[in-house]
Amino acid sequence: MADTVAEILLPTSELREDIPFFTKVLGFKLDMIYPADDPRVGVFSGHGLRLRIDRDAATAPGVIRILTEDPEGFAGGARTLTAPNGTGIEIEARNPPLEMPPTAHSFVVRRLKDQAPWIIGRAGMHYRDLVPDRLGGSIIASHIRIPDGGPVPDMVHFHKVGFQLIFCIHGWVDVVYEDQGDKMRLTPGDCFIQPPEIRHRVLEASDNVQVIEIGVPAEHVTEIDHEMTLPTPHLRPDREWDGQRFVFNQAAGAVWQAFRLPGFECRDTSIAENTRGVAGVQVVRPVPGGGSSPWARHDTDIHFTFVMAGTVTLEGEGRRPYDLEQGDAFVIPPHMRSRLSGASADLELLEVTLPGRFRTELV
Repeated sequence: MADTVAEILLPTSELREDIPFFTKVLGFKLDMIYPADDPRVGVFSGHGLRLRIDRDAATAPGVIRILTEDPEGFAGGARTLTAPNGTGIEIEARNPPLEMPPTAHSFVVRRLKDQAPWIIGRAGMHYRDLVPDRLGGSIIASHIRIPDGGPVPDMVHFHKVGFQLIFCIHGWVDVVYEDQGDKMRLTPGDCFIQPPEIRHRVLEASDNVQVIEIGVPAEHVTEIDHEMTLPTPHLRPDREWDGQRFVFNQAAGAVWQAFRLPGFECRDTSIAENTRGVAGVQVVRPVPGGGSSPWARHDTDIHFTFVMAGTVTLEGEGRRPYDLEQGDAFVIPPHMRSRLSGASADLELLEVTLPGRFRTELV
């Protein structure tokens, strides 16, 4: 395929007017022109494109988007232009800063028995949305499953995100990460955080593997890296991506400690420490003889909880009580009074907060 070239065909009425625009204004190179006495075809290359501008082309002028590290210094700073042949030109930043929309706070309860649809997404994975309003675009929380085990048709890729968590709740999945050594197997209770733009690839999964994935913001770009091969030759566990370290936290051997709410205990995943407080992730369970908390309120921006096992009642200020069970999820907005009560002995919750360090007030 090395000798195969693709061209974009564009029309023109007068090629002589297009040549200076595409070469001097946009920086393309003129590679071919004919016939000499009355040019009607010009072939240009640049910015990863090959253009054939043809006076006999029966096609629309189209639009070309040029992505550059310096949009203000390209084409005199213009962001939209129109070529003499009618082709629209859009100049955009190649790597625009990640936009974090302000959180639209709301009280959310999502129950498995409500039968929200499973949507087939990337690499054949099934997605169930756990926060339908996505808090104004600030977060996406997904229950993901791969029904049929075996190799996963994934490619080396990365996500342009502010924070991303993968927490396994059933089965197992093998994943390999940039600069983190050979493949790692995620099993129930284990989690990864994927720092912004770390390259990775899902290799293989058990039948009906299920994970909870948290992404901030809700809409973020996934890019394929066609050049990198994983695993990479270097092991760099202390490497940071945008101030965050990769975390592989395992449930086995975890140390449990007092939780912020009386009546419960937790195991911390070290994610707040390794993200410099961007997010915190804890697994929560009732202490013996506990399972009910006093009324409390918090001041973190996003407070998401998923019920991994057991049952519990969620009470919120001005709301009717919700009896929750495995597969349910909820979001408590900042400063809203709430409490947990009547937890079963086997209750296990996944709590994700952004930021990871915040205050809880018992009221």
